[in-house]
Amino acid sequence: MQIKSNYIDLFKQQIFPAQIRIENGIIKTIEKIEEQLETYILPGFVDAHVHIESSMLVPTEFAQKAVIHGTVATVSDPHEIANVLGKKGVYYMIENGNKSPFKFHFGAPSCVPATKFETAGAELTAEDIDELMSRNDINYLAEMMNYPGVLHRDKLVMDKIAIAQKYGKPIDGHAPGLSGVDAINYIQSGISTDHECFTYDEAKFKLENGMKVLIREGSAAKNFDALIDLLYDYPNEIMFCSDDKHPDDLMLGHINLLVQRAIAKGVPLFNILKAACLNPVEHYRLNVGLLREGDAADFIVVDDLINFSILSTYIDGKEVAKNGRSLIKTHPEKCINHFNIQAKNEADFCLPLNTTKVRVIEVLDGQLITHEQVGNCDMDENGNAVSNIENDILKIAVVNRYHEAPIAMAFIKNFGLKDGAIASSVAHDSHNIIVVGVDDTSMCQAVNAIIKEKGGLAVFDGATTRVLPLPVAGLMSTDSCEVVAEKYTELVKTVKELGCTLQSPFMSLSFMALLVIPNLKLSDKGLFDGNIFQFCNLMVE
Repeated sequence: MQIKSNYIDLFKQQIFPAQIRIENGIIKTIEKIEEQLETYILPGFVDAHVHIESSMLVPTEFAQKAVIHGTVATVSDPHEIANVLGKKGVYYMIENGNKSPFKFHFGAPSCVPATKFETAGAELTAEDIDELMSRNDINYLAEMMNYPGVLHRDKLVMDKIAIAQKYGKPIDGHAPGLSGVDAINYIQSGISTDHECFTYDEAKFKLENGMKVLIREGSAAKNFDALIDLLYDYPNEIMFCSDDKHPDDLMLGHINLLVQRAIAKGVPLFNILKAACLNPVEHYRLNVGLLREGDAADFIVVDDLINFSILSTYIDGKEVAKNGRSLIKTHPEKCINHFNIQAKNEADFCLPLNTTKVRVIEVLDGQLITHEQVGNCDMDENGNAVSNIENDILKIAVVNRYHEAPIAMAFIKNFGLKDGAIASSVAHDSHNIIVVGVDDTSMCQAVNAIIKEKGGLAVFDGATTRVLPLPVAGLMSTDSCEVVAEKYTELVKTVKELGCTLQSPFMSLSFMALLVIPNLKLSDKGLFDGNIFQFCNLMVE
């Protein structure tokens, strides 16, 4: 096979008309020619950090949609399914991904459970990490979220880091807001990347101290605008990632959107393409070609270097997408899960308190971090704390889905619901059921809809319950991106009709139990202060 196009050489930083010959999936020759050509050929895009599970799609279905946007590979952390099913979940992702030509590169989740302050469905021991890291299809130690454990030299944490170093594989970081001596000590422990930087100064400090920074633009956390200017001065140390990408957003684009935005801001072309194509491959030593003679023929053809509209995507020399249409086949997939609770009663959501003055989780739209406020809930005639709808202080609860246990409850602001409730079994990192609602009846209805399906997203509008079932680990559907995106979009529309003003309400909801991100969060065991890494009292005296 031969292709003629304007060839983009990322190593010599040149662009020239070329004829490229491909044999058996390998680039054999790249020959400069004297022709005027309209299209451009360059290496495919790589998402340098993504949880496939957050797309609510199994890997093969994620791949089907990603390739039309020019993505040929991901650095994928199966942390979410591992928290539900342990090694069994990791192997499920690998096996499903292997059914697709797309180049998934999975890591060994380093923090399962993420903390000792929540109930997960499984645990990965140091022995489990060793088993995973010994495999050729595990490329790295996934994000080390327990940065306090690193700083305090926790034995289990340090054992896992040592195992990765034994196999000579990179170690991903996760240290939002960490700076100064603590950040330096974290980096010097062997951790090489961070995708959690949310300010320019934080990211710059980490870059200056030897860490590589991933600019993240996902469905919930959006750090592109804050960090993109770093790409002018640190072209070899920056990568692009989505982290968490919901299906409706994946329908619209992927890494290609970050490339377009960076071009529009005037960032130099080759700096951008290093972040989108080259740097992840080199850092993680991925099995992805970079459009050189002898490389695997993994590349894209685009219309121009401004819009970067994807005309074709190739993996191992085979066309996998053309003019916005995926050529990857669908594969039937089994469902695996871990769900062991019965339906709840409205009385289970009662919250007797001695005061109406409470700590309130303040949601920040487009961010994973939260703020802590002090506000006043309402009180019913029986002395139970209930939502203060007028002031948007709503009740939030986390329900253990792995075994019967008391429900943890607190209050939250900025969801804006005026009626009903929304619930999800996607609740980072342990994926218990999380729910926000205006009253206990609505919360119970939404939670029971998820329990009935053994996983999913649910909205109760005061009269009707709508559900998007997620039968794979309570995290993923086996349907196509189009089907899941349509159902998801309808749910989000319903939530916003109930008064919610958040851009991505289900994604924001899913992070309200993520204890490793400051400030105030809720696990199935109680209200948690991420700054001091311990539980705190809901009531304020």
